Amino acid sequence: MSHLRPNIARMHAYVPGEQPKVPGLIKLNTNENPYPPSPRVAASLRDAVRDGSPLRLYPDPICSELCAKAAALYGVKPDQVLVANGSDEVLTLALRAFVGEGQRVAYAMPSYSLYPVLADIQGAKKVELAMNPDFTLPERLFRERAPLKLVTSPNAPSGVAVPTATLDRLCAASRGVVLIDEAYVDFAGDNALRLVKKHRNALIARTLSKSYSLAGMRIGFAIGHRALIEGLMKVKDSYNVNCLSQVAALAALADQEHFRQNVARIKATRARLSRELFGLGLGVLPSAANFVFARPPAGLTARRLYTELRARNILVRWWSDPRVRNRVRVTIGTDDETDKLLAAIRDIRAKRP
Repeated sequence: MSHLRPNIARMHAYVPGEQPKVPGLIKLNTNENPYPPSPRVAASLRDAVRDGSPLRLYPDPICSELCAKAAALYGVKPDQVLVANGSDEVLTLALRAFVGEGQRVAYAMPSYSLYPVLADIQGAKKVELAMNPDFTLPERLFRERAPLKLVTSPNAPSGVAVPTATLDRLCAASRGVVLIDEAYVDFAGDNALRLVKKHRNALIARTLSKSYSLAGMRIGFAIGHRALIEGLMKVKDSYNVNCLSQVAALAALADQEHFRQNVARIKATRARLSRELFGLGLGVLPSAANFVFARPPAGLTARRLYTELRARNILVRWWSDPRVRNRVRVTIGTDDETDKLLAAIRDIRAKRP
């Protein structure tokens, strides 16, 4: 006899990208940054644990110093920022705060596969709409009446960014909260931050996992009208961000020059990889993220390309979902990793029957 709630017993759990520990593996499957964070991060962590004192105390429950730092960087007030355990926690808190059991949460797919999982946990009614073939938002999303709408921009897995004007129109057309998941936005040319000053229902999710190379520290932000942030504060865990993560995040945000250099390197490699893949006959969508979504040439399936690369110790991401199974997602790696990836694809193409 199951002791689980019926919705939990029925649901399928989120499946993270593979995280093997294999020497010499080229890992291009989970959109991590290939470069280390600012040297200030390691120095600050060493200072913080020198005598171990911070570790015996609970961390600041509202991350006051980090809130102030992020608010200054993003051009909002500290009471418009909530610090979370990665941007995934922002999504969890939004479902918890804004969507009651049986109420609707709307989003377009294919996109972040955590969205339906969180809706199922909450016992919400999923309004899952099909993306347009070019990965633009369907018009029906603008007409839906739901307490919460979720939009990823740039989108994952496609890498296609939603124009800010489109997000502006979505917020204006929606009575409920519009959560704009900007996990990859630092690699794009524009962002939706200005919408939180224009729309009381606009909520932005950010993370330091990608552009700041802090995936292992789990730091995210919710940015929006203070009324939305107050609601999220009510439902978060008491001490949701540990003391060392707060130290690391402060150090990373303080070194904007390192951040800009890393982002520039990844964008340059993204452009080169896209050109090279196109030259090899792969169809590559225009990406505003730290990955590309590529369709293999005729005669080579995405599944086979994924399998052949894995046999060569190169991991990329492939899904069996019919909507995206004809493409692979490739995280932007170092220039050396990119060279090895391209050489492997050339070899696979040369040996195909």
